[in-house]
Amino acid sequence: MTDSLDYSCPPAAFDQVVEAMGLAFDPGERDKLGRYLQLLYETNKQMNLTAIRDPETAWMRHVTDSLSLVPVLASVESSRIIDVGSGGGLPGIPLSIVTPDSRFVLLEATGKKAAFLQRVVDELSLENVRVVADRAETAASHGSAHRAAFDVVVARAVGPLPVLVELTVPLATVGGYVVAIKGERASQEIQDAAEAMSILRCEVVDMIETQTGTIVIIRKNKATPRSYPRRPGEPKRKPLGVEDIEDSRGQT
Repeated sequence: MTDSLDYSCPPAAFDQVVEAMGLAFDPGERDKLGRYLQLLYETNKQMNLTAIRDPETAWMRHVTDSLSLVPVLASVESSRIIDVGSGGGLPGIPLSIVTPDSRFVLLEATGKKAAFLQRVVDELSLENVRVVADRAETAASHGSAHRAAFDVVVARAVGPLPVLVELTVPLATVGGYVVAIKGERASQEIQDAAEAMSILRCEVVDMIETQTGTIVIIRKNKATPRSYPRRPGEPKRKPLGVEDIEDSRGQT
């Protein structure tokens, strides 16, 4: 039964993958990762935080996926990081556990999910993490304290890239990065987001294939125009540049 499942201990394969990534845990970090997963799946009985139920898959997909960003964060200035659409805390919670010297904001619009994230932060004593219950469009709007305030913006399973860049790029400092975990359609999404990235003054600088997906690294080259992001819901309803793409695909 689901109630008897133990998420606290990683499978042997997890250690092999982590070693291959060149990662090593400080004392207590593995235990915190396990406690986080246990909290995630206990809460998942009351609200939909993840579709994955198997403990081994949880470690190999959720935690490994999140930790795949650690080498990227280590390669750039990353003292201030925001996880947009944090949901159940992925990738923000695992990253905050293994990079305690960086400060994290977990941005989540759904109140119940934000409350869960705060519970995790409190129970795991994650002093480097702050939870913000707000929409990305509002948090990144002109005049907000969060706009252009972060070295790195991370996102996982938030939406297609033409939508994602409008929700994330305004939060990054000029010269900062958006680091997105994407799937097998990453290359196509990058093509689809070409106009949006031009409008938002950013560009893809790298793509890294991992065992669980593709990391897309986007650099913000200039300040975001004041009119972006648009009002809440608009980026998803009408992604930047997508209509033109769809029109051109329909031509013979």
